[in-house]
Amino acid sequence: MGLTAALPALSKAASQPMQIAADPLHPPAEGSIPVAFLLSDDATVIDFAGPWEVFENVNVPGRAADPVFQLYTVAATTRPIKASGGMTIVPDYTFANAPAPKVIVIPAQHDHGEAALAWVRKASQDADLTMSVCTGAFLLAKTGLLSGKAATTYHGAFSEFAMTFPDITLKRGARYVEAGKFASSGGLSSGIDLALRVVERYFGREVARSTAYTLEYQGQGWLNPESNLAYATRPRSTDQHPLCPVCDMDVAKVAALSSVYRGRTYYFCMDAHKKMFDAKPSGFLDA
Repeated sequence: MGLTAALPALSKAASQPMQIAADPLHPPAEGSIPVAFLLSDDATVIDFAGPWEVFENVNVPGRAADPVFQLYTVAATTRPIKASGGMTIVPDYTFANAPAPKVIVIPAQHDHGEAALAWVRKASQDADLTMSVCTGAFLLAKTGLLSGKAATTYHGAFSEFAMTFPDITLKRGARYVEAGKFASSGGLSSGIDLALRVVERYFGREVARSTAYTLEYQGQGWLNPESNLAYATRPRSTDQHPLCPVCDMDVAKVAALSSVYRGRTYYFCMDAHKKMFDAKPSGFLDA
């Protein structure tokens, strides 16, 4: 029965057009590739820790003993920040003194302040690639650098992203999306796949495979950007199984906040989503 249920998805995957291959990235002849991780309070740990582990474990045969990637964190200040789950991190650099990066990683976080946006705009000019993970796509989109391009984000934020940035083509069901000097991945573990893809663009598929092997990472999403098809179709909310119309998460009707729109009751997973829906209900229902 499980195989039977999977057949439609497999058939759909086979019929999906592949993204056009992105151009290779060119590493320096010697020395490390600087990678900046933009952090602020509530940064989601797996969004930056996953790519960090990927870049940390790259080994290129015949290359000098220096680390292949030079990894560091950047924030508005060097005061300790609280990442998701309460992890405390002391940033290495501020926007004022951070080394110029060749790769920028933007995880999900809540600080979309102008200082962060300005730093991304400036640093990305000379970077090889600026990549977002999960809802880090919102921060990257707010810089204006994704305008007219395609992107993806966490599946629970598809509707909000599409409404907020109508000038960006949202790709549902994409594990990651490459758009010139920019790239975005789906939620959480998707960032690992995008990081492996970045390794592949710099050093080739075998180096990326070796990195995945070292990490004991069995995921194959980095080989196929269209591999998030499980999230390509929006789940359907019913009276018996209501979903939040903003993020599509399961909602317990007994304790949930609710709103009535056009004679139908909608339930919400949190107060913030109720407020967003009430401000523009048709937008979330049509997104």
